[in-house]
Amino acid sequence: MEKIFVTGAAGFIGSSLTDLLLQQGRSVVGWDNFSTGQPEFLAAAGKHPNFKLIRGDNLDLDAMTAAMKGCDAVVHLAANADVRFGLQHPRRDLEQNTIATFNVLEAMRANGTKVIGFASSGSVYGEAVTIPTPEDYSFPIQTSLYAASKVAGEGMIHSYCEGFSFESYIFRFVSILGERYTHGHVFDFYKQLLDHPGHLKILGDGKQRKSYLYIQDCLDAMLHVMTLGTAKTAKHRVQTYNLGTEEFVQVNDSVGFLCNALGLKPTLEYTGGNKGWVGDNPFIFLDTKKIRATGWKPKLTIEQGILRTVEWLRQNQWVYEKRK
Repeated sequence: MEKIFVTGAAGFIGSSLTDLLLQQGRSVVGWDNFSTGQPEFLAAAGKHPNFKLIRGDNLDLDAMTAAMKGCDAVVHLAANADVRFGLQHPRRDLEQNTIATFNVLEAMRANGTKVIGFASSGSVYGEAVTIPTPEDYSFPIQTSLYAASKVAGEGMIHSYCEGFSFESYIFRFVSILGERYTHGHVFDFYKQLLDHPGHLKILGDGKQRKSYLYIQDCLDAMLHVMTLGTAKTAKHRVQTYNLGTEEFVQVNDSVGFLCNALGLKPTLEYTGGNKGWVGDNPFIFLDTKKIRATGWKPKLTIEQGILRTVEWLRQNQWVYEKRK
């Protein structure tokens, strides 16, 4: 992997991956339509001679195909990640997640690019009964349009690997935290506390159990197995990995970490129920034995990841203005 095409390159994970790839001596073609990505996140990459940024939309197959020319591999991160409000715009998940992934695969086929890393999600397991949930767990009924769109993307990737000899790495993430984080409940809680430090509204009962992974640990895991080439000899040339830590916390715990870091003791208001919204998974905890067997393990705990996230948000409150 010498020249990598990164979709969503101006986003939280995409820009962080771009910086790491450039540090490792690789060339990067960044692709983003800047619907949620931030130009500021690519400030350092933009000065690097091995980086090329192309503004484009995943639904423009011809433009994407031209932009991908000469790339050895793709890391497809761009997606609509707005799980909570998915029912307000159902077509968005279909277009930005499923059709976009099809276009990425078609652009790869046209260019002879054979390797793809795909950002899927632990949400594809729905409300799993087996906890922690392994990669070979049977898919249940999907409870969010976002998860359904990711399952569809995974299915197409499998088919392209079988039909066109692609090599694929599917990563089912828990929630990712860290520097440049701009989406999720810690982001939302911090915004509330900026607006009214004495009061915090929490969707659900606060007892939802969640898993998180620090951004650099996430990137290390992805590049570790892609560099090893573990999918080359796998059945159907696909490897699927859960990415997370060996722990989970309640939403109440993450609220405690956040408030302690800020020195605040707000009044907590709960909306009630074991879910924050339709499609919210009240307990997500992934089995990560498979990725750990390759020699990878996370360096930070969930609490440490949350604290680093809070510190970054503290120093970069401009992101709240940009995300309005």
